[in-house]
Amino acid sequence: MKKKYTWTAVVVVLALIIIDQVIKFWVKTHMSVGQTIPLLGQWFNLHFVENEGMAFGLSFGKQVGKFLLSLVRIVLVVLLGWYFANRVKRDKMDWVVLSVFCLVLAGALGNIIDSMFYGIFFTESDYFQIAKWSPGQGYAPFFFGKVVDMFYLKLFPIPEKFPLWGGSYFFPAIFNFADSCITVGIALAIIFNKRIFSDLEDNQIKDVAKVEDEASEEQKVEN
Repeated sequence: MKKKYTWTAVVVVLALIIIDQVIKFWVKTHMSVGQTIPLLGQWFNLHFVENEGMAFGLSFGKQVGKFLLSLVRIVLVVLLGWYFANRVKRDKMDWVVLSVFCLVLAGALGNIIDSMFYGIFFTESDYFQIAKWSPGQGYAPFFFGKVVDMFYLKLFPIPEKFPLWGGSYFFPAIFNFADSCITVGIALAIIFNKRIFSDLEDNQIKDVAKVEDEASEEQKVEN
């Protein structure tokens, strides 16, 4: 069973990363920045943008912030790997936990790949030209590539008076497949939080039992 979970995780994570990268590669080499291609009427579009920060186009600082965010993603991947291996080792894995792990890990890795390698392997994208695959002649050094976003939902207009996003559409952020994986994974973690964080509950129960045992032993000694 342990090998089954491990190999399933490897296959699923690789499949999700491949899907994410195929979409990004196509957008990067076929669309200019700002170009829009309708997919389902006017409410679901491909709209090519690039960002240097977090998911859904959010940013944190400039070059230093980008570097720190990349490091945070890498640390997250390491922690997820440790958490998964630990649960498999102790036979604490189930399909819900596996799904959350695969989605969040694949999403994090998908965006890490953009940051680490796209600046090296692609020429610059802008509003007037489409990027080309050109290893070694890219637009940025290792770790400073831009994340490719492309999915734009225009479900209904947001009133002008609404803070931040007034005048745009719901959902206002432009995102990619990796962002979607992370979002679904986090949603599942919230819904099935008891399964995900069962280890913490078990440890708390053990700690309480340990304290009670120690108190009982002290009372016996006093008597």
